[in-house]
Amino acid sequence: MIDLRIDEIAAAVDGTLVGPSHAASLVVGGDVVTDSREATPGSIFFALPGELSDGHLFAQAAIDAGALLLVVERELSVSVPQIVVADGVLALSALAGAVVSAVRSTGDLKVVAVTGSNGKTTTKNMLWAILADHGSTVAPLGSFNNEVGAPISMLGITASTRYLIVEMGADAVGDITKLVAIAKPDVGIVLTVGLAHVGKFGSPEVTQLAKSEMVRDLEPTACAVLNADDGRVSRMADVTSAQVSWFGLDASADVRAIDVDTTVDGTSFTLQADGHSYPVQLRILGEHHVTNALAAITAARALGIAVDDAVRSLEAMTRAERWRMELIESPEGIVVINDAYNASPDSMAAALKTLAQITGSERRSFAVLGEMAELGDFADEEHDRMGRLAVRLNVKQLVVVGHNARHIHNAAGLEGSWDGESILVDTIDEAYDVLSGKLRKGDVVLVKSSKSAGLRFLGDRLAGITP
Repeated sequence: MIDLRIDEIAAAVDGTLVGPSHAASLVVGGDVVTDSREATPGSIFFALPGELSDGHLFAQAAIDAGALLLVVERELSVSVPQIVVADGVLALSALAGAVVSAVRSTGDLKVVAVTGSNGKTTTKNMLWAILADHGSTVAPLGSFNNEVGAPISMLGITASTRYLIVEMGADAVGDITKLVAIAKPDVGIVLTVGLAHVGKFGSPEVTQLAKSEMVRDLEPTACAVLNADDGRVSRMADVTSAQVSWFGLDASADVRAIDVDTTVDGTSFTLQADGHSYPVQLRILGEHHVTNALAAITAARALGIAVDDAVRSLEAMTRAERWRMELIESPEGIVVINDAYNASPDSMAAALKTLAQITGSERRSFAVLGEMAELGDFADEEHDRMGRLAVRLNVKQLVVVGHNARHIHNAAGLEGSWDGESILVDTIDEAYDVLSGKLRKGDVVLVKSSKSAGLRFLGDRLAGITP
């Protein structure tokens, strides 16, 4: 974070400073953390109350680790200055907004924000790869995209930061509006509107409303980067006053991909933009990542970065993210696609199609599938659809893990062309035992589930990666 006097921080968060008389003039500029285990010398610790615990209980641990300032909702008996606020989460957002505004006023900061039902983290990483080649870039680690994680990411900027990338998720209508108000993006990206997290929103229509907040409040001088292939996203052009740039496979897109091909070595396509064509060879696996690449390139183009420069940066990426279509070959020559960090019907279908594309008739294909979480009333139907899709894509062996994913197995068994190719097990250890007795050199194994199912660790185990 940039250096600020403690009294400046207190004013930014509308809090009351408690501490020695000289505390107001002290300058802090360390990391901002909400987990005492992440506190470092000089850091600022926000003691946030939570569902399972209360950050105030760990304030002393943060101080012991070197925190110089606390932001609290009740005064504590501690040895460092503290700022007492009415709401710690709102205070965190207020400080993030103040820091972003301060850096904008003195530097040349550009903010890019990304949302969508699928692909946010991969697109964020692709943007990071492109923008970091053109200036100091700050982006969230992992999926820091909620009301706490996104502001903490924003607070990572310094006076020299050229680009800030913000990933914006939502649990409810209004969440993205709050984040947009803090970051004030110069470029806002909407990738897709699908069934991911539909259990929270209730319907795709409500999801569309929530995601449209990304572009609804953009300034007229900003750029809305929209997916021309997704009808719910394309309709967002009607609710923004920003300039619109389109990406996709559709012929109308400003940045378009044609001749898409996926092999075990990666994904290739021809990029068309501004009257020019560019051959692109991504090392990242999966046709669905072409959408993410197009979005990142379109955003970079809106910031004045040459398309061919953006392509070179993407071609140098070795993977999208840990446990996201991560391609690993085991010591025994088994190819594992570990894509078990997140799962929605769209992403699971895309992963299964990728498995079918890269195996063809030369290799044996295995799909290890677990629960897709947060689907609400759509859960049974969508798990059923995945089972049928696995059969129709001619997956050689399906292993379904866990009771909540059983409809994948049941649906596969109802397809007339299958007889025993699907196995339902209760645990990850059972799945490993089944697979270790069947896999041989050259086989390709897709491991796909929501994070809560834990299958990403099974993928590592199959690939020979030890914790």
